[in-house]
Amino acid sequence: MMSGQRPAAELAGRRALVTGAGRGIGEAVVAALAGRGARVLATDLDGDAVAEVAGRHPEGQVLSRPLDVTDTAAVEALVADAEETAGPLDIAVNVAGVLRTSPAVDLSDEDWSATFAVNTDGVFHVSRSVARRMVRRGGGSIVTVASNAAGIPRMGMAAYAASKAATAMFTKCLGLEVAAHGVRCNTVCPGSTLTAMQRGMWEAAGAGDTGAAARSVVEGDLAAHRTGIPLGRIADPADIAEAVAFLASDRARHITLHDLYVDGGATLRA
Repeated sequence: MMSGQRPAAELAGRRALVTGAGRGIGEAVVAALAGRGARVLATDLDGDAVAEVAGRHPEGQVLSRPLDVTDTAAVEALVADAEETAGPLDIAVNVAGVLRTSPAVDLSDEDWSATFAVNTDGVFHVSRSVARRMVRRGGGSIVTVASNAAGIPRMGMAAYAASKAATAMFTKCLGLEVAAHGVRCNTVCPGSTLTAMQRGMWEAAGAGDTGAAARSVVEGDLAAHRTGIPLGRIADPADIAEAVAFLASDRARHITLHDLYVDGGATLRA
């Protein structure tokens, strides 16, 4: 269900926190939630970028704050302040993520640690903070944007894939523990998506022609043991955001501990 057909105001009265909201998928998630009536606190390490995102929405609909998700004290302070000033959070979406590519045998300690600090520790910090409060209130929805790399090996992406797999399993374990309190925890697992991260991978690989690079992703690479995309296109950030908005809504009220793959069939759900 795309933007012109979304259920009007289905999230009216809800309050949402989105990390990694300064660009790409995070920015699209902010638009999807706000477009359904939610009031959104958009956060990002890049405070200027997330302020620009907020400025593109009606006044008061989207607020922005800089946030380093690797800093547990900063996360706790932001969540506490948000709930005190704006009201209880009904939805939290973990989008903040980094990608460091390298063959596993050449991967540096710094790249490994930095990847897990954001992709795994950051999700833990945010999810723990909001879940504690949601449990006390008896409801809420936490959605984490992981990756289809969490479920299938990728060459040159050992740290990223491992961090996303850890995050997906953490989200399931959290969801199991808080289900009795009415809190749902799910992941959305994108495949290749037209974001700055995707373009950065192409540039790092020396691809001068992004069109050719995109075609190679769609077609697959047998030498890299990578399937193509059966649907024949790379995802747009809005494709991922629509899945997030669905899982955050009451339409998904009986869905928890679920990985929703949004990759055009690329992993063949292996």
